[in-house]
Amino acid sequence: MFTKPPTSEIELLTRAKAIAGMTFQQLAHAVGENAPINLLREKGWLGQLIEIHLGASAGSKPEPDFQSLGIELKTLPVNQNGLPKESTFVCSVSLLTLSETIWETSLVRRKLSRVLWIPIEADPNIPIPERRIGSAILWSPSLEQELILKEDWQELTDMMSLGQLEKITARLGTYLQIRPKAAHGKSLSWGIDEQGEKILTLPRGFYLRASFTRQVLSA
Repeated sequence: MFTKPPTSEIELLTRAKAIAGMTFQQLAHAVGENAPINLLREKGWLGQLIEIHLGASAGSKPEPDFQSLGIELKTLPVNQNGLPKESTFVCSVSLLTLSETIWETSLVRRKLSRVLWIPIEADPNIPIPERRIGSAILWSPSLEQELILKEDWQELTDMMSLGQLEKITARLGTYLQIRPKAAHGKSLSWGIDEQGEKILTLPRGFYLRASFTRQVLSA
């Protein structure tokens, strides 16, 4: 098991290669755990386990997972055809400070500038302990991809800054979308309405569409 953060991209990739092909149970056994039978109540279990093995250092801080390297870690559940099953969470939206942020210094851009993608089996026909870790991909967006991400971010941020929260749906955005992110309907946070008044609303998060992460896998 690795505990210290990696000091280079090469070291990080070496660690990622070492767990490629391992089952969830084998990965868990290495730290004295057992893989759960059901992930409904353990959604973050595998991501945290991979963080331990690879030496991620950011924890819950609003920073890339490997702080010294500026690299974010993202697991990518794939179906039996090797395609992403769902959209990928990027980061939470800070509804009250959006108007003070520009793309170049945004958390979304920091998180997506350099990403270690780790595909993971998510075929429901395979028991969770027997599912395997895939081969990692160290990735940065192309100039064209970043331009579209920036356009999506700007459009969505402008709408939220103007208090148009209820007009934002998951259909907006080419690559980047905004969706509610809450354990239940009683989890509320402060936002701004169209009159500029503070209101309680559902927390939101930035997500990458599966159509975008398919590009990552096929690159």
